[in-house]
Amino acid sequence: MRPFALSRDTFHILVALADRDRHGYSIMQEVAERTGGQVKLSPSTLYSAIKRLLEEGLIQELEERPDPAHDDERRRYYRLTKAGRRAAIDEAKQLEKLLSDARSSGLVPKRV
Repeated sequence: MRPFALSRDTFHILVALADRDRHGYSIMQEVAERTGGQVKLSPSTLYSAIKRLLEEGLIQELEERPDPAHDDERRRYYRLTKAGRRAAIDEAKQLEKLLSDARSSGLVPKRV
């Protein structure tokens, strides 16, 4: 388990990469779509987070390109690493526990 919680933006980035490899703009679009537009990552926020995630070994930049003939060569593609998947799973479990605690305290209504 990670010694600290992931930031909201970092967690969103890891979730966006959980189902497939993506380039930066695709990550921003996925986060905005998944959150109904409530979370919009700016390019500076996204690329600062990506730099940290790369340094921590939670994501990796891919050498190969999906289809060079139909792709912009300036794009960088990223993939979740095993450590990144584990960190995202751990964070999701912590959030699930927190939500459960909020429900049991009456802060959030229990599901029917």
